[in-house]
Amino acid sequence: MDTFVMLEELLEQDQFELLPSKECDTERRLVYLMNDAVESFLVFRGAALTGHYLEDYEGALTWSISRDATRYVLVVRQGDNAVTLLFEKLDLEAHLYNYGKIAHFWVPGYEYLRQLEYRIAILRDKCEYLGMEYCTPMERRLAHLAYFPPLNYCCYPAVPEKYIVPIPDPWNPSEDALDVMEELARECGNQKLGQRLALYRKCPWPFLAKRIAAMLHRVDGADVVDLLAQRLREAVQNYPRRSFGEEIDKKVKRLEQQAEKRRRELARRGIRAEVLCEEPFTTAQDNLEFHVYLMIWESRGRDRRVRIETIKE
Repeated sequence: MDTFVMLEELLEQDQFELLPSKECDTERRLVYLMNDAVESFLVFRGAALTGHYLEDYEGALTWSISRDATRYVLVVRQGDNAVTLLFEKLDLEAHLYNYGKIAHFWVPGYEYLRQLEYRIAILRDKCEYLGMEYCTPMERRLAHLAYFPPLNYCCYPAVPEKYIVPIPDPWNPSEDALDVMEELARECGNQKLGQRLALYRKCPWPFLAKRIAAMLHRVDGADVVDLLAQRLREAVQNYPRRSFGEEIDKKVKRLEQQAEKRRRELARRGIRAEVLCEEPFTTAQDNLEFHVYLMIWESRGRDRRVRIETIKE
């Protein structure tokens, strides 16, 4: 993907977040896409900054870019303030991470489905913003599920409504998304879900989406949901974990070991649990809080629910 097109997309969205740098640095990094799956930046090489950059500015931007004989000139106006960035080359830097066990419990109820919705949403962003070459073949396949209403934010939003970034026509399932779900249902031998998906393909109405969404949190859809979670973990298992230095990494490891000990205790009692974690970006300057959780399954009749337990030292 053309890095100058990426830059223009950011500026048109009024996004211009430069990372701090030392005065002698000849490289400046502009935040491009940051989520639990990827931390990416547009890197200005051979760069020099003039004017005063407003770190906390939020508002409309105006900008222009030109080129002289030796370098590019980017002028960005943050309101009445102007900052000029001179640079020789613009590159993309992307760090991909394992997000298969990342969790954020912002919305209560059926948290295991909301975590799937969240991971699929950030996967979709990675595919759309960076390109398919930054995704594994299985990720490319599963990204289609962002356009499957019974599982996307239409039915299981992972964030409060005010934070949802809408997609066009969210209640309309894509053919690719239906293909993925039907494939999972066939692999599990789940004929009931397969039949309902076939009807939904012919009649993609919201009330049918809600019927399928309800099936996903019941025992009837458990095998397909669990297989989807497994496929997503497998798709990203070869990406590295974030590292924050030896001391912090040791602390996180201790918390995860405590969580694993607790998980094994529950397993001996016949109770299923999963170890999940919440972590900051590697560029975080003032917040390196980590959270480790156990997601403990508590089925109630046909309904599958979970309880979240926070692990503390």
